[in-house]
Amino acid sequence: MSRIKGSIELEFPNEEIAKIVYESVLFEHKSVPYRRSRLDFSLKGSKIIMRFTAEDNSALRGTINSYLRWIKVALDVAEL
Repeated sequence: MSRIKGSIELEFPNEEIAKIVYESVLFEHKSVPYRRSRLDFSLKGSKIIMRFTAEDNSALRGTINSYLRWIKVALDVAEL
């Protein structure tokens, strides 16, 4: 069975915003029960880096959508 691998890097205006978003999403990251996908979630300066491996397109799409939704919520709250 082939796996899908890749990465996404999100760059934020500064390290402070990146850290706020990263720490906000970190709890969700640690509590997600991985079944058909894996995602390494890290912070490097003003970037959040997501490296993923998934069994199929559906698992990949679900994982990426979840993380991007959590990041969007964290950004919205940080802007308040």
